[in-house]
Amino acid sequence: MKNNILKLIIPSLIIISCSGSGGNGGGVDPTPTPTPNSAPTVPSLISPTNQSLCISNALTFNWNTSTDAQNDAITYQIQIATDNQFTQIINSSTVNSTSYTFTLDKGKAYYWRVKAIDSKNASSEFSTTNSLYTEANATTNHLPFMPQLVKPAQDTNVNTTVDLEWNASDVDTSDVLSYDIYWGTSKTNLTNSKTNVSTKTTQITGLQATTTYFWRVVVKDNKGGETIGQIWSFKTN
Repeated sequence: MKNNILKLIIPSLIIISCSGSGGNGGGVDPTPTPTPNSAPTVPSLISPTNQSLCISNALTFNWNTSTDAQNDAITYQIQIATDNQFTQIINSSTVNSTSYTFTLDKGKAYYWRVKAIDSKNASSEFSTTNSLYTEANATTNHLPFMPQLVKPAQDTNVNTTVDLEWNASDVDTSDVLSYDIYWGTSKTNLTNSKTNVSTKTTQITGLQATTTYFWRVVVKDNKGGETIGQIWSFKTN
């Protein structure tokens, strides 16, 4: 009797163990594997172009649209900095469009870049970095007037030590003037010089006797303007 019961139980176990799991007959899971989310493509910058000199400091930054393999909604993060390593970021904004307007300081260099971010928070790498320079406020600088000879008078005789004197002025009365003096025995090759003289007079020593000398004054202002004076002459005794 016991042997008959075992004979019935063993085939039943074999049938159950071979029937598969899940009860769908093929052993295949009906739930599809989710597709991994991928980041959007890297944006490419349009304008301002790299190394631009921007006359206006109120700028609109533009870049190309990124794409997303899963067609997720995309936003963009733009960063603007005063260094190309982006350790001095002056603005970081997230926008829905491919343009952004921002007002910068004048007369400074800036760097900018953009990255794309999808709705699942996957982000692309940052774009390449573009640099730009905003033009400074325009200033009007008038060049100094031509220097006027005071002494020695043209073609007069002097000693081998001579005091040179001239007048100079600038319509921009707040400008600070300085002077470069050139002299020599050749009218076309004034080989000696004194630079950045702060007064309208200077002394020259050690001149050769019975020699004709030529000299001129260059007037400079503190804004980079300069005016080259005419050539004068004197003779040593």
